[in-house]
Amino acid sequence: MNQVVLQRSYWPADGSRNVQDISIGEALAQAANAVPDRLALVEVVPSSMQSPVKAAQTGREWTFHQLHSDARRCASWLSARFSKGDRVCIWAPNVPEWIVLQYGAALSGLVLVTANPALKPSELRYVIEQSRSRAIFHLEQFRGVDTGSVARQMEEVGIQRYSFDGWLEEVRGTTEAVLPDVDSGLPAQIQYTSGTTGQPKGALLRHRALVTNASYVAVRAGLDGSVLVSPMPLFHTAGSVMSVLGSVTTRSTLILPLLFEPSLVLDAIATWRAQVVFGVPTMLLAMIEQLKSAPRDLTSLRAALSGGAPVPPELHRRVREALKTPLMTVYGQTELSPIVSQTTFDDPEDKRIHTVGRPLWNVEVRIAVSATFEALPLESEGEIQVRGYQTMIEYFDKPEETRETITKDGWFRTGDLGKMDACGYLQITGRLKDMIIRGGENIYPVEIEACLIRHPDVADVAVFGVPDATWGEVVAAAVRITSDSKTTAEELVNHCRKAMAPHKAPTLWFGSTEFPLTASGKVQKFKLREALANGALHPLP
Repeated sequence: MNQVVLQRSYWPADGSRNVQDISIGEALAQAANAVPDRLALVEVVPSSMQSPVKAAQTGREWTFHQLHSDARRCASWLSARFSKGDRVCIWAPNVPEWIVLQYGAALSGLVLVTANPALKPSELRYVIEQSRSRAIFHLEQFRGVDTGSVARQMEEVGIQRYSFDGWLEEVRGTTEAVLPDVDSGLPAQIQYTSGTTGQPKGALLRHRALVTNASYVAVRAGLDGSVLVSPMPLFHTAGSVMSVLGSVTTRSTLILPLLFEPSLVLDAIATWRAQVVFGVPTMLLAMIEQLKSAPRDLTSLRAALSGGAPVPPELHRRVREALKTPLMTVYGQTELSPIVSQTTFDDPEDKRIHTVGRPLWNVEVRIAVSATFEALPLESEGEIQVRGYQTMIEYFDKPEETRETITKDGWFRTGDLGKMDACGYLQITGRLKDMIIRGGENIYPVEIEACLIRHPDVADVAVFGVPDATWGEVVAAAVRITSDSKTTAEELVNHCRKAMAPHKAPTLWFGSTEFPLTASGKVQKFKLREALANGALHPLP
């Protein structure tokens, strides 16, 4: 990327790499034509489990030719049942059928509505009704849950239901039909936002935005006919875009774990001699912890890619020490297809560790005053705002929320706080809605979290504000302590006060074995506040 020296916190779009004006189906067709016999997709299932798809062989594999063939037959099967532009919902974990349906829907001009398999019936009903989906695709059973019965409940809202049991065999028996032309500017997916503050909204995303963004991330990550292991959930853009489309645009092999288990992902890296692994910070921390008791040969790795949640400098050190590879960081949002900026191997070490890199190609970024939209001086904190090819079409069927988020001249308001330096490197400092105001002082949880994760006995942490009659808000911390530690709240307070102003040290401390997370790995802090109000959080000794 060209060297630049900025005068203010505004990054002009770098047009040195083209926007890929093709559909998702065309991207797969190009890969199948270029490398038909190369492995495209490998299913990985824990040894203690069978495939959750009834009668399916465990550990299935597809070449690019085979995947394209299945996708075309799937598109023909879909075209016989739905009309171009219809929306269909997929509610399933990381099974290969998910990817076949993703490509089939793209080739037939359908819009794929992705739903978290952990959704409760009422939450799933909301997604189906809000998106006006015409069908739901699902598993019958998964991890002891009768997902089939939940899916059957959805028939009450008048949609068609298709179980993945036997579905792929039926698709393969379909005669290929003439498929419609699918323009790259048409919608391809509705991805429901993380919901860190409440009810999710459906981001309507274009074909070319998803293909282009995935290719940019993959190129910057060094994927080029490589082997990628990604446990990222397919219902999220980190899975269905960065992993699936990133691998196809670079002709790389995607190793797809059914679910995230640290040992499963580590074994997949070692078995397939993977060069790249994707994972949110909590995944990488769990993998590092697991390696302590069961080392593997991970010498094939040349990069780990993380994002979705703040990546503290300490995680870079732990990844380098345990995985023997550098950690690259991405920053983005679902509504932005999803990545805005990314670090590279060539970045100076301090920039790679302390920033989220510089913007990708063909996107403008500014740090602005949220009220006036004016770009701020360099190194000033403000709202990160983005404009470019990748911005969502809209929040589906939510015009007011769309207008609040996208300005009339096309700037997307992320709600994230950040800074930009003269070379265009972005630093995330917090969320507008997460900021804690204690006695008139602005306190940013991300700073405190970065401090606490440096403590050797802290495995994970989430900092949030709690209402207080005296101070307005006080700082609270939920901490996951390493299994063999007896660390106390007093010790952690002292750790904080050695590194930052005393008023930033949390006054309320809670122990936690796990945190409520969004699909992208962000902690849902409103749920921590609810748990505290309900007495479900227990004080740390």
